[in-house]
Amino acid sequence: MFGLPAALADLRLTAADRIPNAEDKPKKSGKPSARRKSEEPDDEPPRERKASSGRSGAKRRSKSRGGFGLGRLVYWGAVLGLWGMIAVIGVVIYVGAHLPPIQSLEIPKRPPTIQIVGIDGSLLAQRGEMAGANVSLKDLPPYLPKAFIAIEDRRFYSHFGIDPVGILRALVTNVVHRGVSQGGSTLTQQLAKNLFLTQERTMQRKLQEAELAIWLERKHSKNEILELYLNRVYFGSGAYGVEAAAQKYFGKPARAVTVAEAAMLAGLVKSPSRLAPNRNPEGAEARAQVVLAAMADAKFITDAQAKASIGHPSYNVKPAGAGTVNYVADWIGEVLDDLVGQIDQSITVETTIDPKLQSVAEAAIIDELAAKSVKFNVSQGALVAMTPDGAVRAMVGGRNYSDSQYNRAVTARRQPGSSFKPFVYLTALEAGLTPDTVRQDAPIEVKGWKPENYTHEYFGPVTLTQALAMSLNTVAIRLGLEVGPKNVVRTAHRLGIASKLEPNASIALGTSEVSVVELVGAYAPFANGGFAVTPHVVRRIKTVDGKLLYMRQAEERNQVIEPRYVGMMNAMMRETLVSGTAKKAEIPGWPAAGKTGTSQDYRDAWFIGYTANLVTGVWLGNDDNSPTRKATGGGLPVEVWSRFMRTAHEGVPVAALPSAQASWGLSNLAQAASQVSPPTAAAPPPAQANSGGYRPPPTRTNARPEAAAGLDGWLMDRLFGGNR
Repeated sequence: MFGLPAALADLRLTAADRIPNAEDKPKKSGKPSARRKSEEPDDEPPRERKASSGRSGAKRRSKSRGGFGLGRLVYWGAVLGLWGMIAVIGVVIYVGAHLPPIQSLEIPKRPPTIQIVGIDGSLLAQRGEMAGANVSLKDLPPYLPKAFIAIEDRRFYSHFGIDPVGILRALVTNVVHRGVSQGGSTLTQQLAKNLFLTQERTMQRKLQEAELAIWLERKHSKNEILELYLNRVYFGSGAYGVEAAAQKYFGKPARAVTVAEAAMLAGLVKSPSRLAPNRNPEGAEARAQVVLAAMADAKFITDAQAKASIGHPSYNVKPAGAGTVNYVADWIGEVLDDLVGQIDQSITVETTIDPKLQSVAEAAIIDELAAKSVKFNVSQGALVAMTPDGAVRAMVGGRNYSDSQYNRAVTARRQPGSSFKPFVYLTALEAGLTPDTVRQDAPIEVKGWKPENYTHEYFGPVTLTQALAMSLNTVAIRLGLEVGPKNVVRTAHRLGIASKLEPNASIALGTSEVSVVELVGAYAPFANGGFAVTPHVVRRIKTVDGKLLYMRQAEERNQVIEPRYVGMMNAMMRETLVSGTAKKAEIPGWPAAGKTGTSQDYRDAWFIGYTANLVTGVWLGNDDNSPTRKATGGGLPVEVWSRFMRTAHEGVPVAALPSAQASWGLSNLAQAASQVSPPTAAAPPPAQANSGGYRPPPTRTNARPEAAAGLDGWLMDRLFGGNR
């Protein structure tokens, strides 16, 4: 039909071959329609094919879903990995952006250190970061650097600056112990932190530390990094580097430390402030045992060596105490800028301090206060000892430097009381008087002010020598008014007093404040023949490589007292130690002279005494200027002075005071004393003073004079009473 081939003409569409329309869709009823039943073939094979076809489709769909899940996992894993890499790179770039340019990074110079040495070359104190000299690995015993590797970074020679294995191990350990019990930082990271970063504990700082560690490893060899580390790491108590630490804790150079000492040094790095041997010897020893075990475990030492080293570090730690030489160090720090300018390199300051005398001076002050501070209500003291040319041999600025750094020898200014009187008497001698000139010791009134003697006693006509030895206030006032207060001030300034002095009548009793060091320096001309001196403590300043930066030049000798007046003053002040207020002061075999001083209400107690070898001044009192319990210059200060001076003169050839026998010798003094003698305490008025042979001054007591009544008495009591 239609001319189709026979094969195609026989083709017929069945119901199964037709495209179903809407009407052919099965009803929602659960029962099959009659039509579908009638159209359904009777044979089973088509049903089987349909079921088979369904199972095959299910398999294909299942396979399709499984393939899609694995692919998605791979895909998203790659995406996340890529983003993670981008994040890491971003963090590295961010952290690096906050670092100085790598090409500009250099190993920073160590901050300058100031080593202060005594006249014998021994180390007295150190300022700055207390860094010892750089030491090279080849100069150290092998077990010293190995101790640090064993306890801090076992894989030091195999990592690249960061140790992933060490970090993982520390992480696991910290998780197990539920806290931070182990760190993962390498020695290189620690060095990077010490050189370039702060000590803050932040993630940014840790990342910076890691970057810098990698940079250090690329720029320096392992041995160079280890050497830098050992010379820069902090060991507590202000010590940086193994050399400073070995000197600090064991009193020896790093090259001489033992295995036990090396282990202790390595153990300090974990917590230097907490484990420093001078603060926590038990903790330092326990940590050292841990290091020894680590060294044995790493085969750096044998088990036998580890056991033999336990408990055997040779401590040489100075006990925490006064440390009074630090007052000297502080004083030096104040004058360095004037001597060498700004310090940008480590230096050594050679001083005039004698370590032995410094130790004796410290003990004299501390022991005296420990024994009698409560009894006399005296809490502080100061001592300065210098040669007659002004070189300070010892200085104590307080009883305990760790408690108070205030230097009472240099910075504090106190009323010197009667220890100022020699300037009044010298002015009088230069005005034409002599040691045997007689003046009246009697009540005196100056514009309503009525100064009194220490014991309310008056001795009538006395020589100037007797008046100075007995520290009679009325005679000093009369002399001061006679020669003029302004002239007294000029004399004191000429001899070396730098503080401002008020030129009034009370200057004769030492009411203007001065420092210990300047008062001692002003007494020096009496000991050296009349030449002015400048108290000084620095002899030379050198760099660590020996370059001379400063050397003290000899001063031009400036005669400020004529020799004859020096002889007179020495004879007069020597009598103070023979029969006057300082009879307790003595140095066997040595001619000595001096003057005591006690300010109003016993607030300050002084004694300045000297020989041809040393001039030494002692002050005792309270920082708040509160009164002591009747501490006088002839008591505690004289005892401190005598203890110090006796030791300082042991083995020193005896020398006479300059011009002591010159124009007005001791024979004249004895003759004058026999001609005019002080009366007894109950003597009548001066006009009726008795005569006769010389009698020693009455025995002094510590009784405080009663305050005079009225406004005049109040003024005297506030300003001048009790001076001696």
